[in-house]
Amino acid sequence: MKKFLPLLLLLVASVFIFSCKDDDDDYVQVDVDYPAVYDLRNVNFSYNSTDGWHYGQNFNNPMLDQDYVIIFRQTGTTGNSPVWQQIPRTLYLNEGELDYDFDFSKNDFMIYAGGTYDISTTPQYLNNQTFRVVLVPAVYGKNANSEDLKKMTYEEVIAKYKINDSKVGTL
Repeated sequence: MKKFLPLLLLLVASVFIFSCKDDDDDYVQVDVDYPAVYDLRNVNFSYNSTDGWHYGQNFNNPMLDQDYVIIFRQTGTTGNSPVWQQIPRTLYLNEGELDYDFDFSKNDFMIYAGGTYDISTTPQYLNNQTFRVVLVPAVYGKNANSEDLKKMTYEEVIAKYKINDSKVGTL
């Protein structure tokens, strides 16, 4: 009996050790199979009475529900480097206010242009525009706060979420 008690204790302890759940099992590692940064060049907005001035695009692969999209508009260049401005953004022009905004789902996004004047009179803001679409994948941005993201520059977003923008994709 004295030899049996230590074996019984060892058996009971091993059942508890192997039945404990590791908290890391709650997280599934998902390979992100899309680039985190896309360029949209030569974007021309189109008009309809439902959406106003808009440009829409589907993603090559659906995003995860937790992923977040940030869109920047190229406003110019400094040297050979593009200057990016996050949208939504209001431009204050002599003609009035021009607004860029967007929405997104896991399958697509839509960029909108609207204003306090007839924006068709300023086609330079509707045609041949360049945008950069940045995805903050759930695996990088699980702690992303959308309000914080809205205040960040392009460089801050790339640095904070360690997004590799050396290979910019296209849609």
